[in-house]
Amino acid sequence: MTRSRRTVLSTGAAALPLALCVALAGPAHAGEQPNNSQGSNTEQSGGGDGTGIYAAARITYSGSVAKGGGRGNVKSTDVNWTPPPCWYAPYLGAKDFKKKMSADIEGQMSAPGMGGHAGAALSELQRHYEDDYGWADTPGYKDYNVEKDGEGMFWAAVENPDEPDLLKRNSCNDLPFWVDNGDAPPPQYEEAITPEILAALAYQHMQLPDTEVSLAPEGTTKVNLPTWAWLDKAVFDEVQATAAINAPGFALQATTTAKPVSLTLEPGTKDAETHPASGQCTINADDSIGEPYAKGKAAQTPPCGITYLRSSGNGTYDLQATITWDIAWTGTGGAGGDMPDGTFGSTQAVTVQEIQSVNR
Repeated sequence: MTRSRRTVLSTGAAALPLALCVALAGPAHAGEQPNNSQGSNTEQSGGGDGTGIYAAARITYSGSVAKGGGRGNVKSTDVNWTPPPCWYAPYLGAKDFKKKMSADIEGQMSAPGMGGHAGAALSELQRHYEDDYGWADTPGYKDYNVEKDGEGMFWAAVENPDEPDLLKRNSCNDLPFWVDNGDAPPPQYEEAITPEILAALAYQHMQLPDTEVSLAPEGTTKVNLPTWAWLDKAVFDEVQATAAINAPGFALQATTTAKPVSLTLEPGTKDAETHPASGQCTINADDSIGEPYAKGKAAQTPPCGITYLRSSGNGTYDLQATITWDIAWTGTGGAGGDMPDGTFGSTQAVTVQEIQSVNR
């Protein structure tokens, strides 16, 4: 049989979504469960049956990552860059897959009203895994490949739980497929997990440190008086987050590294001048940013800072300080490359007062 895989997936439109839900329900939840604590190395693995065949291969995160498995606080400077909405990853060994898939298919077939195109589609799905029924570039399997149990795993789609677009999250919609231990997935599965995908997920979960810029004067300044801003080298340093996946015969990891390169100041009012005029203070040779204020420099223009031109009255101005981070990654097999710069900012309240004069 040489029918297109996409043609088969479109047969019985009412039933195949159910079949796909059967196939994907496990990894969609079990395949991507970060269990993180910042600065730690926490691992997760799927349940096993005592033979070394895992029920699911999960991505684990370590390093500077968001607690509780949520998104980190990095914002990409490239508005077109997004983490992968879904991917394919090791799911179940042959015996475990047969047990789950056959039971789910039988359950669906016995459901009231399951007939017509829906029933025919489920029958095709069953034949695909039981009776060697395949189509173009997608071979069928005999008895769920049980005779090769321990020599590989079925791979299945995993949804990125942090992807808000449901259609994108469900776009990895191919049926589970077999991969021998040590082999790469078939090339048609472009979304199969790779070090680059892991690097993107590490980027998504990366937690950059909260950084408060040093100011002089601190908290309260005067109109037309330069306010100096700086970050010492000791205040911030490069940050790393690692994502890894391990399954029998298959292991990948990638580390995403963020290095601070500049600080951008936004005064919180149009009535202010930034130094330099762009508001962007670049990193110094010693990895610091700006210059600490010292006695006698009050009348000088700071290399990094702000001069407020109007009082904040009874309130304050919200000074936004945003650090830009250069981000790159390295992974299994020497893979690596650059990723879009990331930013993370914090807000500090600044009170600006008029300079009082005394008339005699």
